[in-house]
Amino acid sequence: MKRAVIAVTLTLTGMTGMAIAQDMNYGRNLAAACASCHGTNGRSAGQMIDLAGMPKDRFVQNMKDFKAGTKPATVMGQLAKGYSEAQIEAIAGYFSAQK
Repeated sequence: MKRAVIAVTLTLTGMTGMAIAQDMNYGRNLAAACASCHGTNGRSAGQMIDLAGMPKDRFVQNMKDFKAGTKPATVMGQLAKGYSEAQIEAIAGYFSAQK
């Protein structure tokens, strides 16, 4: 149901996947879900790896591996499955731009 509402909203506003990907806040907004484990803006204060500054291609590959179940994980495998490829690209772009 949630995806249907988003799709209808995007259709009504005339936004396409390309327009969303170009919205600088889109990646940041998606990446906010990572903060509880990986820290604000991807700067971890604990045992989790820093995502800030991670090369985009490395982040994308890690997420694909989590999604496919080829990279061991406790939580990330399930979380990665909830993101589309475009969303993963947007998050990767956000984190790669962080210093």
